[in-house]
Amino acid sequence: MKILHLEDSASDALIIERRLQKDGVQAEFIPARSREEFIRALETGGFDVVIVDNGLPRFDAREAISLSKARYANLPVIVCSGAAREADVNASFAAGADDYVLKDYAWQLTAALRRTQNARAPQSVHPSRPVDPSRQHASMSRLINVVQELSLARGLDAIVEIVRHAARELTGADGATFVLRDGDYCFYVDEDAISPLWKGQRFPLQTCVSGWAMLNGRSTVIPDIFKDPRVPVDAYRPTFVRSMVMVPIRTNAPIGAIGNYWATQHECTAEELMLLEALANTTAVAMENVQIYSDLERQVRIRTRELEGANQELEAFSSAVSHDLRAPLRAMNLELDRARGEDDPATSIDNLFGHTQRMSDLIDDLLRLSRISRAELEMEPVDIAGLVRGALARLSAADPDRQVDQVIEPAEPVQGDLGLLGVLVENLVSNAWKYSSRQPLARIEFRSFLDEQGRRVFCVSDNGTGFDERYADRLFKPFSRLHGDQEFPGVGIGLATVQRIVQRHGGEVWARSRPGVGTQMYFALGNA
Repeated sequence: MKILHLEDSASDALIIERRLQKDGVQAEFIPARSREEFIRALETGGFDVVIVDNGLPRFDAREAISLSKARYANLPVIVCSGAAREADVNASFAAGADDYVLKDYAWQLTAALRRTQNARAPQSVHPSRPVDPSRQHASMSRLINVVQELSLARGLDAIVEIVRHAARELTGADGATFVLRDGDYCFYVDEDAISPLWKGQRFPLQTCVSGWAMLNGRSTVIPDIFKDPRVPVDAYRPTFVRSMVMVPIRTNAPIGAIGNYWATQHECTAEELMLLEALANTTAVAMENVQIYSDLERQVRIRTRELEGANQELEAFSSAVSHDLRAPLRAMNLELDRARGEDDPATSIDNLFGHTQRMSDLIDDLLRLSRISRAELEMEPVDIAGLVRGALARLSAADPDRQVDQVIEPAEPVQGDLGLLGVLVENLVSNAWKYSSRQPLARIEFRSFLDEQGRRVFCVSDNGTGFDERYADRLFKPFSRLHGDQEFPGVGIGLATVQRIVQRHGGEVWARSRPGVGTQMYFALGNA
């Protein structure tokens, strides 16, 4: 194929040409960077197709198309532009353009070139009616609008809503359906049809035409559903469908399919198939963009939580310096004053050592919290239930006289950092062990479940002292405790550590409790 390529940007020309070569288009490109070069190239002739940009200074696509058609009436001309304003699109088709594609969707150019080749060869898809230029113009304008709508979609529901209507409008079909691959099944997500089809149902890939299109990565046209062995006739018999076409969403490893249906026998034209395939390819890009957008949003949320955690750590450090660390120092000064006035200062010296040790413990806890915030995550499958079982075994070995009823339900492994999740579980289980220590029959349970959002939630519960939920927001603040040292020992860093580990995994942690009844500590990981 010999292509005359009008493009004033050398970098854009190189990107487009390399993309076509990557897609398997064997072509010789003749570059034209200006009006004068373009006209000289036209005089030389011998081209199979012309590709023109719409943004050259004082030389727009409409004039380039007119010059091309004036010299070679049947020479296909494709506009490849960085923008798709409706006025420019309409003007291009009015001047005789055969297609209009966006540079951001360069893969459409490959499809457009192949359509021009197919138009010159015997048609594999029978044109059941002559091509109506005005109808083709309207369809291409609608397709451009759909491409723009899909580029702004930020969720799968929005994509489905756009595509199910557009698929039917572009071809004048009596019905359209949007299908997604769900493992070994086809899931009929939504439809736009004159009567109900299969919305919300799942069928094995091997038993339906949408599955055939996905498994083979190519479109299929079926003029008569009762004469094609791939059609499960019993499923179609109660419906209005007599003819159909199914195109895969992405030809390489398809993720779904778009189907169009007709109530009377209809053989899909080359133009209709082109429109549906262009829609399917645009849908694939839109779905990939949604995934990228969702990933970016998730990364922003994780980063925001990390920054919030860092601020909390700074506040905790400030609190520790101003209050928690100064308390032992004040006590040490008091003991020193007492020691000066006593003949035997041994008792005061022992107390000094005790206060020194407490200050050392507080500093160690701060450092541990800081290290957890900076530690590099090493993700791998982690058995949370196994970690709970191990933590309880260690606590039981250290306190063999204590009888605790333990209930540990199995749970599927999750992706996480084994070391950090081990610290998380150790803190939660130790708290449950500590705060249930005054119960005549203590009980500690571990279970997991799927919440309404589909997240895997883990829960460590006990029947211990509990607390007033009005003060639950204080649980995860470093050195903030709901029980005094005289009731239960501790410095108040354990649950702050738990929260930081959960946040590092993109999740959240929360608690439910009643005084004298017990506590349930819940956590969910972002990738669980």
